[in-house]
Amino acid sequence: MTTPASRVSDRIASIAESATMKVDAKAKALKAAGEDVIGFGAGEPDFPTPEHVVSAAVEAAQDPKNHKYTPAAGLPALRQAIAEKTGRDSGYSVEASQVLVTNGGKQAVYASLAALVNRGDEVILPAPYWTTYPEAIKLAGGTPVEVFAGVEQGFKVTVDQLEAARTEASKVLMFVSPSNPTGAVYSPEETYAIGRWAAEHGLWVITDEIYEKLTYDDVPFTSIASLPELADQVVILSGVAKTYAMTGWRVGWMVGPADVIKAASTLQTHLTSNVANVSQAAALAAITGPTEPVEAMREAFDRRRRLMVDALNSVAGFHCPTPEGAFYAYVDVREALNKDYDGVTPTTSSELAELILEKAKVAVVPGEAFGPSGYLRLSYALGDEDLVRGIDRIRDLLGSKSA
Repeated sequence: MTTPASRVSDRIASIAESATMKVDAKAKALKAAGEDVIGFGAGEPDFPTPEHVVSAAVEAAQDPKNHKYTPAAGLPALRQAIAEKTGRDSGYSVEASQVLVTNGGKQAVYASLAALVNRGDEVILPAPYWTTYPEAIKLAGGTPVEVFAGVEQGFKVTVDQLEAARTEASKVLMFVSPSNPTGAVYSPEETYAIGRWAAEHGLWVITDEIYEKLTYDDVPFTSIASLPELADQVVILSGVAKTYAMTGWRVGWMVGPADVIKAASTLQTHLTSNVANVSQAAALAAITGPTEPVEAMREAFDRRRRLMVDALNSVAGFHCPTPEGAFYAYVDVREALNKDYDGVTPTTSSELAELILEKAKVAVVPGEAFGPSGYLRLSYALGDEDLVRGIDRIRDLLGSKSA
């Protein structure tokens, strides 16, 4: 008799569900059941998409040409706009032909790894990492090699750590700044040192820059792709989801050498064809339109960032460094573990997250989703009132440092 497990391919059965999506889905299910749950799980801005972007989409929907298939690699006008934006914001000069528009940032991650990684290749993966990276690496046939940087070093890996992880099988370095989940931002000096190391050893660099517009305290964003030595061995990933509050529109992109983009575009012809044309028109309006809505959202995130850090640092056993980018706080909760809370003694951050959801009705993502245990990720891309109420509930459950 055929067993249920054998009905699914080994390749797909081996990957884990997105932990952030799982936490968000559980929080939404509890809300639907009437529970007053506050969710810090999903990295999703609570703002509406800017009005000029929505208007562009409405206009596009009324044009019959957008009701048809268009080039798989993306609308020519959008590819050109992304190429210009890449040169302006990342210091990486490319032609429109070096741009592939994808169905969200996750598809760009998958496509870039599928285009570059052969079975048995190693991908050096700084940790904490976004939960999708190791699964996409494995789907491409590669092996993720984690390099952990803890709170003591600002969640930023060093060249020495990367060199210690490099082997003859190493082919790609994943580089993310600003970081999801930690909010860490590499300085120009740190970025270029890592880039020169990668270039010296012939490694490809896949750099995820989707949070490039979200830095604080005058901390600059530095693209590793701007290093001339990396020009022919770097791929930039980005999209409109985070900066423009467009998570549901599903538009991302990858930018890189022409042969890699052509290969990924060929994959897309079989995978999804083109991205929805109305969404592409909206993305074009976003990246070529006024910047005031972006700055207003960034200022709100900055205010919430400071509010969240102060509040989290008042919880017993929590240590929260101040993130310099993105919209996440990554909290060291090791001192909160192995303590009794109403008869429950969590020994891992996963168990602590379960306790917080069950007892405080607050959804957070445990560190196991991003690397080693001992941490929690909380998104501050939610309303100020919910942010304060949620952390108050956590403090009531775990205790206050001032108590």
